[in-house]
Amino acid sequence: MRFTYAEAMTQADYYAPLAQAAEAAGYTSMTVADSLIYPKDSDSKYPYTDTGDREFLDGKEFIEAMILCAHLFAVTTTLRLTPFVLKLPVRPPVLVAKQASSLAFLSGNRLGLGVGISPWPEDFANLQVDWARRGKRMDECMDILSGLTRGEFFGYKGEFYEIDELKLAPGATEKIPLLVGGHVDLALRRAVRKGDGWMHAGGDGEELDRLLVRLAEIRKEEGDTRDDFEVHVISYDAYDLDGIKRLEDKGVTDCIVGFRVPYIKGPDTEPLDKKIRHLEQYAENIIHKL
Repeated sequence: MRFTYAEAMTQADYYAPLAQAAEAAGYTSMTVADSLIYPKDSDSKYPYTDTGDREFLDGKEFIEAMILCAHLFAVTTTLRLTPFVLKLPVRPPVLVAKQASSLAFLSGNRLGLGVGISPWPEDFANLQVDWARRGKRMDECMDILSGLTRGEFFGYKGEFYEIDELKLAPGATEKIPLLVGGHVDLALRRAVRKGDGWMHAGGDGEELDRLLVRLAEIRKEEGDTRDDFEVHVISYDAYDLDGIKRLEDKGVTDCIVGFRVPYIKGPDTEPLDKKIRHLEQYAENIIHKL
């Protein structure tokens, strides 16, 4: 089992010392949250909270995810970073491929690129991208990322994107894993067909079990027997040694753990030293005992 430290919607200047502390404590990865804009007026609902309220995002310090990855890679040496998740189809895929290749090259292949479809129509509208058929657009973006980040000549012709035969240099010296976020059936199948893993966004244990069973069914249907397929989950079982064994038996490869609920209105008032103490205590009680 690998362990990923998650912290989001806190003070932006906390991220570097937290990444360094997580690395020193023995975590494999740290998540990097992605949020692009906060519209003044919106009736959109957030899909991963009970109420659908999104006001907790107002005023939070979100450094653009790929820029924050570059910053955190520069102050760490072994820690992997997993955007959780990059809102891919609202971004130009060739540019994302260039950014990802550059990050992977400079970091020694420490990028696991979590990708997903933004739930906010306002993201699409204000970045001048059509909301319709966003799933198909997502598929094409993933095809282009997979092709271009290898560092070889690659061309593409799809419904939404057409690119000439071109090469990005430097390319990643190892494959950049594409980890797909989302709980609907199409997202699970996309993770298997076009990705290298799946990222769970949270929820109760019964729902997680259903998703893991369905993911296993889809992998069987698609003939996927990869040993390196990644399954990242958020679960209360991750805070108990026996629970981690249960997660392993269900096919989980990476536990995402955090130590506060980030979906709060207003600023995060938890001090940095308390955050570091929490992640260190978890490492001592769980990671170092496995």
